[in-house]
Amino acid sequence: MIISQQKPLKDLLRSLKEYNKIFLVGCGECATACKSGGQPEIEKMQRQLEAAGKVITGACIPSAPCVAAKLKTELAKNIKVLVQSEAVLILACGLGVQSFKDNDRLDLAVLPACDTLFGAVMDAQGNFFEKCSMCAECILDSTAGICPITLCPKSLLNGPCGGVNQGKCEVDDQKDCAWVLIYRELDKKKKLALLKEIRKPKDFKKSTRPHKLLLNK
Repeated sequence: MIISQQKPLKDLLRSLKEYNKIFLVGCGECATACKSGGQPEIEKMQRQLEAAGKVITGACIPSAPCVAAKLKTELAKNIKVLVQSEAVLILACGLGVQSFKDNDRLDLAVLPACDTLFGAVMDAQGNFFEKCSMCAECILDSTAGICPITLCPKSLLNGPCGGVNQGKCEVDDQKDCAWVLIYRELDKKKKLALLKEIRKPKDFKKSTRPHKLLLNK
């Protein structure tokens, strides 16, 4: 899940200062879950922009604006008001913004309403936690399902640094050291022998951006 949060209203009004007729686009998945671009947020944004003198021509919430087919379906439904718009404000992550830009045939101004923060898992209480850095070279099989690249501020691959103190991280003494957590989990599973394996430095060529995965050639 991609976590985003809305930009301050003053920043949005600054980016919209040249435009009066605005179309709003939300996200039915991630931005709905983290409350940055679902139906309540779209409605609130409309009220705020109208109070600032903007004209909201319409709005839609594709189930996944980062998926071209789903986005295009919603755009087709709203084409009559889109052609009357000057700008589109996207209440979603940066993927949603760029997906709209890629599929826009009206040459509209496409603007982000949110800042994209991180990829996360959601716990049973609805809280979000970053657990994966999407490094393109996963080592969770040898670290008991705990990612040191993400959970260790130094992204250490072969055990804790010298600053660990009573199992806590030197960067944040309220946080457990990732490698202490890994050790405990491997010990519980009787797999401490995995710690004797020396992991080579990351092959950063694998994480060179931008990535692509071509399934239909």
